[in-house]
Order: sequence, then structure tokens, then C-alpha cells
Amino acid sequence: MAVGCLLVLMIMALTRAGAVPGPKPLGVLPDARGCHLAQFQSLSPQELQAFRRAKDTFEQSLSLKTWSCRPRLFPRTWDLQQLQVWERPVALEAEVALTLKVLETMADRSQGGILDQPLHTLRHIHSELQACVEAQPPAGPQPRGRLHHRLHRLHEAPEKESLSCLEAAVMFNLFRLLTRDLKCVASGDLCV
Repeated sequence: MAVGCLLVLMIMALTRAGAVPGPKPLGVLPDARGCHLAQFQSLSPQELQAFRRAKDTFEQSLSLKTWSCRPRLFPRTWDLQQLQVWERPVALEAEVALTLKVLETMADRSQGGILDQPLHTLRHIHSELQACVEAQPPAGPQPRGRLHHRLHRLHEAPEKESLSCLEAAVMFNLFRLLTRDLKCVASGDLCV
């Protein structure tokens, strides 16, 4: 028994010293110091409930309005798994940035306190995503193809869409962002 404990202690010491490579944490992109997305593989029930309350409140107010929106900003066919692993945090960061911008405008106008917790959670997620995106080498790959198209579409949305259509798109996409897209990015190359 003493030999087994000694062996475990030696392996732990060698792993910390770098002599034996240890497992890489999930969600950490290669060479991405400070990029820790594994914590977002699932949100707490309290956080999800805060988002659900905000979405329900929005849907109740939506039934009183009449509006017409063009094709969906977040189409159902859009799937982060279609992108390379390094592209996923870039796409999700842009999506979260737009979501934050729209929800902050909603909070300033009318939703008030109901958006406090969701905004706090999204700001934390966004700061972690920014750290991952910024940690990528500056001379790394430039967005092309699907990623470029998606980033362009998200960037232009505030100028091309009405505020009510942006709000609806963001609110109806919220749970996909939190439960599917965020989980995929947090899983790194295990998201297949």
C-alpha cells in the first residue's frame, strides 16, 4: 500500500513539473492561455431559469405587437459543428456580442430587472470567449467561407434589421446559444 501511495505522489510531482504531460482541460484551445470554456458545458438551473423568465416575458409582450421580419438572423441550419474548432469561439463570440447589445438595449428600455441575471451571465461568457479569441495567434487563419459569411451577417444585422426583429431573433435564439452553441464551443474538439 505504501508503494502505491508513493507511486501516485511521484506521478503527481512529475506531472506538475512537466516531465509527464497531463491531460489538457476541455475547452482550452491549443496555445490559448487564459481560455477556459469548459466551465460552460452546462449552465446552472438557476441561470437557465433566469433566461427562461426573460424569454417568457418577452413572448408575452410580443403577442401584443404586429411586425414582419425578413429571413431569420439565426437560421436553423446554422450549426457550429460545420466550422473548424478554432472558428467556433470566433463565431460564438460575435453571436454573444450581438445578443448582449440587443438585450442591453431592451433592459434600458423596458425589461428592467428581469434581464439583470441573464446580462450578468452573458457578460461573463463573452469575456471568456474574448480571451479565447484574443489568445489565438495573430497570424493565424483568417475567417473564410461559412465563418466569414456568418460574421458579416451578424455585423450588419443592427443596420439592416429593425429593433423589434433583432429582439425577436435574439430571444428566440437564446436557448440554442446557451444549450447547443456554448456547449459545443466548451467541448472543443469533442463537439462532433
